[in-house]
Amino acid sequence: MDDAHNGSLAASARHLTKIYGSGSTAVHALSDVTVEFPKAHFTAIMGPSGSGKSTLLHCLAGLDTPSSGQVFIGDVDVTRLDDAGLTRLRREAIGFVFQSFNLVPTLTAWENITLPLDIARRKPDKAWLDSLIDAVDLRDRLGHKPAELSGGQQQRVACARALAGKPAVVFADEPTGNLDSRSGSEVLGLLRWFVKELGQTIVMVTHDPAAASYADRVVFLRDGRVVDELLAPTRSGILERLADLEAGVAGQ
Repeated sequence: MDDAHNGSLAASARHLTKIYGSGSTAVHALSDVTVEFPKAHFTAIMGPSGSGKSTLLHCLAGLDTPSSGQVFIGDVDVTRLDDAGLTRLRREAIGFVFQSFNLVPTLTAWENITLPLDIARRKPDKAWLDSLIDAVDLRDRLGHKPAELSGGQQQRVACARALAGKPAVVFADEPTGNLDSRSGSEVLGLLRWFVKELGQTIVMVTHDPAAASYADRVVFLRDGRVVDELLAPTRSGILERLADLEAGVAGQ
């Protein structure tokens, strides 16, 4: 194992390529992408529509299979796992936060939070869950079902669920896409807190510069390639880079 897969990385991709279709209709969703995601960091992935953001996230999370290249969660080569190994990795090492919350409507907030642990037949860490419940500020809503919660509350349940099993990395796909700006800010503040206070690693796809400004770093994609990155991003700095990307001058 080379130093690219050292203990400081929660996830990484090496020469990742994803092609949909074949021949003249082939679409190169990702082209030779190499990118690293350090532990206890919040990284946002941005780029124009069709740049490969979601494809990269899905390949990193083991939800999609790359055409070539490697994906690592820690030092585990995801691309070498069989279906059973992938399922186990997703249960034990990966958390997900989706745009549409993806809560089970018939379960209470508490049951939704502990669902991944129940499915994996893992004993919950009560102290950890307790700290999550306080962080998402939903102690008085734990007995409520999703339909009885606001969108922001549902997404906070989804965030707690993603972290319930202490994953190596949480992947968030447009987590504020269905929320108003106030609820979105609450959820982003929560994700930021998870990184800063709990040492969690979060990789988030977003098209929103305000959302990306909560991250430690923004990685920019265009035409399936990583073309730029921005550390300690601000909303105005992100907007500037995105304008450059649209104009095709990123990194120049």
